[in-house]
Amino acid sequence: MDGRDLVRSVSVVGSGRAARGLRTVRAAWRRRRIDAAGLPRRGPERARVPGQVQGVEPGPGGGLIRFGRSELRIVVAANGAVFWGWDGAGPQPSYALVGNGPEPDPRAVLEPDKEGGWRVVAERVTVVVSRHGAVEVCTPGGVTLRRELPPRWWEPVGGGVARWMQRSEVPADARFFGLGGRASGPRLRNGGYRLWNTDPGRAFGPGEDPLYLTMPVQLVVADAGTHLMFHDTTWDGTVVLREGEEGAGSGHDRAGSCEVRMDGGPLRCWVMVGTPARVLLTWAALTGAPALPPAWALGHHHARWGFGSEQEVRRIVAGYQERGLPLDAVHLDIDHYDDHRVFTVDQERFPKLPVLAEELRRDGIRLVSIVDPAVRAEPGGAVYESGAAVDAFVRDGQGRAVEGVGWAGASVFPDFTHARVRAWWGGLYEERLEQGFAGFWHDMNEPTSFSAFGEPTLPRSARHDLDGRGGDHRQAHNVYALCMARAAYEGLRELAPRERPFLFSRSGWAGLQRYGGTWSGDVATGWPGLRASLSLVLGLGLCGVPYSGPDVGGFDGSPSPELYLRWFQLGAYLPLFRTHAGLRAGRREPWEFGTEVLEHARGALLERRRLLPYFLTLAHLARRTGAPYVRPLWWGAPEDRALRDCEDAFLLGDGLLVAPVLDPGAERRAVRLPRGRWYDTVTEEVYEGPGQVLLDAPLSRIPVLARAGAVIPVRGADGGLELEVWAPARGRTGGGLVVPDAGDGWEEPEIERYVARRQGGRVVVTRDREDGVAEPPYPVRVRGLG
Repeated sequence: MDGRDLVRSVSVVGSGRAARGLRTVRAAWRRRRIDAAGLPRRGPERARVPGQVQGVEPGPGGGLIRFGRSELRIVVAANGAVFWGWDGAGPQPSYALVGNGPEPDPRAVLEPDKEGGWRVVAERVTVVVSRHGAVEVCTPGGVTLRRELPPRWWEPVGGGVARWMQRSEVPADARFFGLGGRASGPRLRNGGYRLWNTDPGRAFGPGEDPLYLTMPVQLVVADAGTHLMFHDTTWDGTVVLREGEEGAGSGHDRAGSCEVRMDGGPLRCWVMVGTPARVLLTWAALTGAPALPPAWALGHHHARWGFGSEQEVRRIVAGYQERGLPLDAVHLDIDHYDDHRVFTVDQERFPKLPVLAEELRRDGIRLVSIVDPAVRAEPGGAVYESGAAVDAFVRDGQGRAVEGVGWAGASVFPDFTHARVRAWWGGLYEERLEQGFAGFWHDMNEPTSFSAFGEPTLPRSARHDLDGRGGDHRQAHNVYALCMARAAYEGLRELAPRERPFLFSRSGWAGLQRYGGTWSGDVATGWPGLRASLSLVLGLGLCGVPYSGPDVGGFDGSPSPELYLRWFQLGAYLPLFRTHAGLRAGRREPWEFGTEVLEHARGALLERRRLLPYFLTLAHLARRTGAPYVRPLWWGAPEDRALRDCEDAFLLGDGLLVAPVLDPGAERRAVRLPRGRWYDTVTEEVYEGPGQVLLDAPLSRIPVLARAGAVIPVRGADGGLELEVWAPARGRTGGGLVVPDAGDGWEEPEIERYVARRQGGRVVVTRDREDGVAEPPYPVRVRGLG
């Protein structure tokens, strides 16, 4: 018995601070016993490295290179992505990839290299393998982007799962991004990052790691080029990053480094190189196109844990309507459930929920329901009984259902890695649709099981189907939420086939974008939490999840009027724009912070409503290209080192630059500009980049700049689509894309291309069509002509 855990048990039971206290103590000890019986003991291990090259076997797109104690398969795909797998690992099976993966590039060839090594030469990349197993990823010109040192395995002497380690080097000027949702980013500093989806159990700030959604996805930006590295294994692991130094020591550069250590799973990778846009396009082709949200999901959402009743929901909605504030969705948290049981409704507090939903929908407001995976272990309960009938719940090594603790008390957990269970779970959303809900947010799906000590999740030895392959929670944990999202998405596609499903999930893994988006989770109320909110959205976008946003105002506490407003102004330019707070937190309605804040929040809401056609266009472009709505300033110029280090501003699509206020008391702020001409969207003052400018940031607004020549679809005064065109510089042209969208359904509207040209003192806008040039079908408003 661990003495520290015994002390924790006594303190939790003795404190009386939670009714579930005793349950969490029992659950913690029960999980420990299950793992003690079900996990293999790690005894003596034997280290192994690849050895020397023994021979090769050419194949489509590359080939197989045999070493003394391992083998390496390398395949260059037709889209330019490079796969390699050690010890016979192939691209499939994988929870990240769609289909069977891309076809090999028939033009890629395996050929001898110097000193007994080999290389695979393709159009966009060259992969060089040394005779000892080091792997270099190079540009076609021969510049090294990444060098992987020979890997090392540690294998149990008596057999079992081997853990492994892979070290790599990157150029001294390289910067790291990604690894899922990280609060300390978006640029990842030196240090270790754990790859294990984790509920921190409290409101978090920039120093908290890991968080709810981790991914073994690195985006690395250097002068030589940009590349994305994906280690395709779902096991627990750690990534240790260290940036390089230029001119270190005796005047020589010190390369940056990355060390990946995994507790198990295949050692296999995907690498894609090119511009950031090309890299994300290739990544989306591998892992799936981002789901397209309905138009209303790109508006403003209001949520709270603790609405408590239909009357309170109506009071909040009336508050928005009386003040003329746009509102598109209201979210109901766990307090609308019957005693916290999922797929139920408290009939005393919400006696006519379908009627409420219909009334709101007539006013253009949708209801969104929280959905947790934990099911109360309650014989006679409808969800429990239907799940037991299809053997839906995770079991331990002895065949018993694993019991944990959720909001509903003693709970069991569906095994979403089984196709039969996903089909059962997806069908349960019929009850939510009948209640009038139009969207869903998945919570507590890391999965979280409350625990007095140790990890707040399922036992690592718990058994999962893993789509017929079989395994335990060590393999299934990180993809649990991904499979839950798949179950919901596929179920909703069948239940409401004419509507685009809307769901977002607190946890997930590579490929989550196929089913929806995510949000920050319980970000702490405070200026550091505001800054962390932007970091999370930018980092997730670079991992292929373009739709995300924070709890505006923070999850806990009571923000000051200034902090609330600055958070609200930032949220108005992020994909998911949602106010939300915890049960004991202060209010989050704009009118609760005084008349001045209310009026400035109104301005942000109206601007978000005006930009809705732009957000819809960005959503369609994300689906077709993988490009995130919210992009770092270096997106179009990764070679600009000053932009690579800029973390307090972002591009919204190609046309707008948003510079939120992230510090208290600031009425001006410095903004780093990419190359080109930029207009202040309020004053129309002109600024030239690259460089840094000092801009006014009064409490009424945050600085937003438009790129010269940008054509941006907006909502006109009559509610129709209008083109807002920012004048190109003399002698230059500009343009933009517009995707007209009805707001829902599965039609694929045409991408409309517009070109803006300066002709003397006028700006002429035309639409480029396959059959020639045409006049725009929408009103055009030119700005920036002075």
